[in-house]
Order: sequence, then structure tokens, then C-alpha cells
Amino acid sequence: MMDIPSRLLRWAVHATACGLLVLAVLSSLREDRVAVAVGGLVLGVAYAAGPMTSGGRRVAWLGLVTAGWVVLAVAEPPFVWLAFPLLFAYLDVLPLWGAMFGVAVLTSAAILAAAWHAGELTLPLVLGPSVGAAVVTLLALACKALRREVERPEQESPIRP
Repeated sequence: MMDIPSRLLRWAVHATACGLLVLAVLSSLREDRVAVAVGGLVLGVAYAAGPMTSGGRRVAWLGLVTAGWVVLAVAEPPFVWLAFPLLFAYLDVLPLWGAMFGVAVLTSAAILAAAWHAGELTLPLVLGPSVGAAVVTLLALACKALRREVERPEQESPIRP
């Protein structure tokens, strides 16, 4: 009950990932790029398997999903934006230092992929993913702090009746 913000954030991230994935797959199909669309569906299945993994397998899962994302982000522009739900995964799966490094690398990769598809590097292509990564990071860290606060054993109140 007390973990409601974390649960809501998790569901919002999964819904966002699903929505972005559907849009990217449909875009691929519209352009008759069936192999890319199938790759998107495979990525979706791999992403959905994440909550069922634990420990070191979770890190391997994150690497697999990231590799799939890289291939698809290079193949078709709409897949680039799947980086945002992946950022949450980095912040959830990895220790803070690894998550921050991963967020920086993933954000840079998203910027480069978007610029490559656009044929140029523009300020919006740099600012959009950068601001998005900052917001994602702050939200994830705030939810982790709330979770720790809830999990901390209740301490005696300094005011006694």
C-alpha cells in the first residue's frame, strides 16, 4: 500500500514502452520493413521478460534489451524514443554509479541515432533526450527515496503523549 508511487511509476513506464513500441512497429510496417517490425516485437517480448528476471540475470537482460534497442534505433527512427523507458530500467537494475553511466551513454546514443536519422545534429535533438534523461533520473531517484523512507523502521516520535 505504501509503495503506490513506485507502482504507478512502474506501470506508467511499461505503458509508455508499450505505446512507443506499438508506434515504432506500425511505422515500420507502413514502410514495408517487416523484418524491423518483427525485431520490434522480439524486443517487446524481451522487455516484458524483465520483471521475471532477478539478480545477475537482470543485468544480462538489460544488456540484451539495450543491444536490441541499438539495432532497431539505427534501423528505424521511431525506435530511438524507446530509450526513455530503458533509462528507468537502468536506474532500477544497476547500482547508482552504473545507472548514471548507463543513462549518460544511452542518452548520448539516442541523440546520435536521432541526429543520424535527421541528417544533422540540432539543438532540439540534443535538448529533448537530455532533458528527458534528467527528468527520468530525478523521478526514479525520488521514487527510490520514497521507497527507502517507507521501508525504514518506524522510529520513536520525539513528541511523547
